[in-house]
Amino acid sequence: MTNNDISTEQKILDAAKQVFLENGLDGARMQDIADKAGINKALLHYYFRSKDKLFERIFTEEAQKFMPKVTTIMLSELPLFEKIEKFVWEYIDTLVQNPLLPIFVLNEINRNPKEMMKKIWGNHRPPIDKIEEHVASLVKKGEIKSIKGYELMINMVSLCIFPFMARPIVQWITKTNDEEFLQMMEQRKKTVVKFVIDSIKK
Repeated sequence: MTNNDISTEQKILDAAKQVFLENGLDGARMQDIADKAGINKALLHYYFRSKDKLFERIFTEEAQKFMPKVTTIMLSELPLFEKIEKFVWEYIDTLVQNPLLPIFVLNEINRNPKEMMKKIWGNHRPPIDKIEEHVASLVKKGEIKSIKGYELMINMVSLCIFPFMARPIVQWITKTNDEEFLQMMEQRKKTVVKFVIDSIKK
């Protein structure tokens, strides 16, 4: 593949990402993607034969931005409170860089859950067992309050993701512009870490 091919393909992927993020699979049109990429539709079809193939490429790349780093953090041998801090900071940083990502991923997962989860995780479940074991061992030792590992994960993800899912409402209530919202999210990393740790710390 030549540098020109790479450049054209990247233009298509960048354009498709924006169109899919804004419209989802059903609402996106190949002509819209071609127009946004500044190419003709025939050239678009040369690189990607169908909208579904292009969507699958975009969805997989975008969905997997959530997974590898935070999974590595939670499966590491770090102390639990340090894991929580790293998880929250990494998650919110990813959302700041990709603000439409959670809506896009969740919409598509709800639209076709089995197929979309397979695209993200393959034939495996998320590696929650080690997290469950780590949390259970600390509960048993009396080092933290009683909580299930999956409950801890749901709490962290919910606290990270909700302001981005409800961003227009959050900005309206808090009377913040886009720049102020991002500053708020930067501060929120510390707030969420403290809130989660305080909720389980003895």
